[in-house]
Amino acid sequence: MNILQEIAEYKRAEVAERQKLFPVEFLKQKLYYKSKPVSLKSYVMDETKTGIIAEIKRKSPSEGKINSHISVEEVSIGYMQSGASALSVLTDEPSFGGSLKDLEVARKFNYCPILRKDFMLDPYQVYEAKAHGADAILLIAAMIDKSLCQDLASLAHELGMEVLLEVHNQEELDSHYGNYVDLVGINSRDLKSFNTDLEVAKKLANQLPAGVPKIAESGLKTPEDVVAMKNAGFDGFLIGTSFMKSSEPGKACQRFSQQVKNLLAIEEGKQKV
Repeated sequence: MNILQEIAEYKRAEVAERQKLFPVEFLKQKLYYKSKPVSLKSYVMDETKTGIIAEIKRKSPSEGKINSHISVEEVSIGYMQSGASALSVLTDEPSFGGSLKDLEVARKFNYCPILRKDFMLDPYQVYEAKAHGADAILLIAAMIDKSLCQDLASLAHELGMEVLLEVHNQEELDSHYGNYVDLVGINSRDLKSFNTDLEVAKKLANQLPAGVPKIAESGLKTPEDVVAMKNAGFDGFLIGTSFMKSSEPGKACQRFSQQVKNLLAIEEGKQKV
């Protein structure tokens, strides 16, 4: 059993238990269920913003513990003050140390698009995302078949949310991409082996239709990495570990963003010459 199969097994059990405790009708009574979502696509494509989707996570399967002593309120506000385009909040506890409470806290203190990042396998989780303040959900092609992907995406759209489809290879892109997807994230990390290669994302980006928002995921460690991916056609950049390793993730994001802007300005100056 590989890591994705193990995750899927505990996630199904976890979802079944939560559904008993908090039925969908209960979720529909929560405050944020009735709020209008903010468009992740619009913010990522806004050229006045950085395109950075700053992530809140305490640990990961590939890195282990990253930053377990964080204030979601402080980190999320710091990210937005740094000029990030959006927030990504990990809500999976076993693998990432996150929770739906983290999502609610981020929503309470920020008016910006928030992506619920989790292992989405059941329609119940889509209702959860809406009820706890998410504006978009992540669907991972490696974990679900196309039929389920379409069903979850359709439900998300019914609730006003957008869908970020994550793929890692050509097979996943060919099988899962469709007009029910709002943005496509290309993960440079193979979720089965955890090997990371930015060239994977660059090659796959060329296979997507023009105008489809492209998000680079995993392995973005330096401002130079972001500039390289932007030059490869990416619009958004999902970054978490590089910021979360800092004692002040918001300030780390601010420095990083400024360095990206400086590099892009240098490139633009060279082109004019």
